[in-house]
Amino acid sequence: MDDIVKAAMAKWPNVPHCYGWLGLDARGQWYMRDDRIQASGPFAALPGEDVTVSKGSLLKHDKLVEFIHRNYAADDSGLWFFQNGPQRVYVELEMAPFVWRLSADGGVHTHTGEAAQVRAALVDEAGHLYLETDVGFGLVHTADMLLAADHVDAGDWNPETVSMADLPKRYGFELSPQRRIQSKP
Repeated sequence: MDDIVKAAMAKWPNVPHCYGWLGLDARGQWYMRDDRIQASGPFAALPGEDVTVSKGSLLKHDKLVEFIHRNYAADDSGLWFFQNGPQRVYVELEMAPFVWRLSADGGVHTHTGEAAQVRAALVDEAGHLYLETDVGFGLVHTADMLLAADHVDAGDWNPETVSMADLPKRYGFELSPQRRIQSKP
């Protein structure tokens, strides 16, 4: 976490949390979601749900994306957030907390650039490939599926078949912090 963020948190410790305003898609891209977009529908459908989704505006500013990456983390209850100075901005996840990028040399990195070591591979009923790593759990980027297939063919990874709906509970993350908060009495 950036030092400037830590300083802001210390200076203003009681800033309310923010929900629904930031989303991470299945390709590791960030989306800003204003009030109008949030009113149009959720960021992503939950497993088995048939709804109209409304992602918002793709963030393209490199410095802003890098800032989000450096200050992206999870709380103890599995809610992922971006610490924006003193304000915690909870992230709506399309599929998983991380999107894995693979390299030809066998490297695996998060969408934020952190190197990871693979512990297990999983595949869901729709054919999405996930990796459990020392860094956390995430989805393999669609552009890297040929490299992933090489790992499977070589016997490096033996994907376990799983249900997409079971993954958040199994790996301790929440796809939609906003819906979780809205459902509390």
